[in-house]
Amino acid sequence: MPNLRLARLVAVSVTAGLALAGCAASSGPQLPPASFVAMQEGPGEDYVIGPLDELTIFVWRNPELGAKVQVRPDGRITTPLITDMPAVGKTPSMLAEDVRLQLSQYIEDPLVSVIVNKFAGTFSQQVRVVGATEKPASIPYRANMTLLDAMIAVGGLSEYAAGNRARLIRFDKQSGRQREFALRLGDLLKKGESRANVMLEPGDVIIIPESMF
Repeated sequence: MPNLRLARLVAVSVTAGLALAGCAASSGPQLPPASFVAMQEGPGEDYVIGPLDELTIFVWRNPELGAKVQVRPDGRITTPLITDMPAVGKTPSMLAEDVRLQLSQYIEDPLVSVIVNKFAGTFSQQVRVVGATEKPASIPYRANMTLLDAMIAVGGLSEYAAGNRARLIRFDKQSGRQREFALRLGDLLKKGESRANVMLEPGDVIIIPESMF
């Protein structure tokens, strides 16, 4: 009997150890915390034009060659004298230069500006929040955006969300690989844990699972 009890105790200890190890392994790498209020604001990466963005093309001293256009779903625009020019994936200054080169065939030294009136952006410049949230959405990224900002935009966690098991998927440009980080949304939104707030980057995907019970 003593040997049987000892064997049971060992089995329980091993099982508990494996469970704790599994929890530790599943927590995943953590991102460094971000402050709730930025001490210093700074510009983000150059904005990249996406499908359905609304643009104003301005040609100095030649207003008839400018236009207000919406980028088509195929990523192209059409303006006076220019047909089906690719716009998606370019910054406004890059598109302005392409328009300038096209118009230089018709007028001398055109000065062109591109203004983005309504933003949608490419997926690589959006933050997508999916899963157990009040309103899953793709949010246009803005400079200095944090996890708290994104969760406010989607209305927070749903009733059955497992916030502390949430994950952030990020493409690492240096390695060319996708990386996954653990998030503590429950601690951030329900306990006000400041260290659970992290900086976001364009293209981040936040996945929030539901609780098992």
